[in-house]
Amino acid sequence: MGNLEASSLSSLLTEKYGNARKVILVDENTHDNCLEYLITAFPGLEEAEVMLLPAGEENKVMEVCFQVWEALSEYHISRSDLVINLGGGVVTDMGGFIASIFKRGIDFINIPTSLLGMVDAAIGGKNGVDLGPYKNQLGVFNHPKAIFIDSRFLSTLPSEEIINGVAEMLKHALITSLDHWNELTKRSLAIDHDAPIWNKLIEDSVAIKTAIVQRDPTEKGERKLLNFGHTIGHGIEGYCLENEMPIAHGHAVALGMIAESHLSFQKGLLSENELLQIVDLLKSWYHGVELSDKSRLNNIILNDKKNDHLGIKCVLLNKIGSASFDHLISEEELTTSLDYLASVYA
Repeated sequence: MGNLEASSLSSLLTEKYGNARKVILVDENTHDNCLEYLITAFPGLEEAEVMLLPAGEENKVMEVCFQVWEALSEYHISRSDLVINLGGGVVTDMGGFIASIFKRGIDFINIPTSLLGMVDAAIGGKNGVDLGPYKNQLGVFNHPKAIFIDSRFLSTLPSEEIINGVAEMLKHALITSLDHWNELTKRSLAIDHDAPIWNKLIEDSVAIKTAIVQRDPTEKGERKLLNFGHTIGHGIEGYCLENEMPIAHGHAVALGMIAESHLSFQKGLLSENELLQIVDLLKSWYHGVELSDKSRLNNIILNDKKNDHLGIKCVLLNKIGSASFDHLISEEELTTSLDYLASVYA
């Protein structure tokens, strides 16, 4: 973490990848707001091939990957070359997948430019794309060779993108750290993006995820905790995308955390007092969405990749700062939690 110019990126580009061709993947937003800064800071990247990805979760699909793979082939990119993913979660998710599959894998690094990318998407080696309304159904585990986090990129973001990323930070707090929860919840979301406090909050959130990933890199156990809010959240995100009312990933996860906190309460794990603390905070920062076709939403959730032959599996909270995984959820319990979510915003 820190200013890119003071990081090891320069030596990485000149020493390890001095003879490699570089490909920079950007979307429309990072092309306009971040690319010039990167190339100015590292003039050697002036010769890099820049490939523009369409922005938005709706474009995190195989069709776009095929277009990039064809372009990489036309540019004669080899397995000794380097892909640089400059962008938010969609760019790092899809860019990592593109690099991991092309010619059975070429090296890539992530430079996340969104808060969500910095604290979550760019870390952990999960790379993938969506399949219709089903989130990240196609993908691989493959870690970037390096991740460079420069919080100055946050100044390029609208406030809703900051709020989007805060949802994943709140998730990290809810599953592991009451202290991190208290630090986050006493802040105003209107905080200056350049304020020093962001570096500390980001560092704490990154440390939580990194420690879990290092102990369980392929999600066989503890890493499943990072899926809190995502079983129902991914369902909501897919449902909204299918109904042409796209919702930001963090926003969907926040709604998923409300529903899954209620599941935790239903199961007798989470106290009503802590449930209400969580709901009151999330409701104040994230608005509700129309989920009128409960049957379709349930079907999307049933197809979540985290489920197995036994049924729906969720991460549930024991208390704020502690969670457990692999809880089986009945369809009746799921419906009750979705009804509760609707009642929160009624």
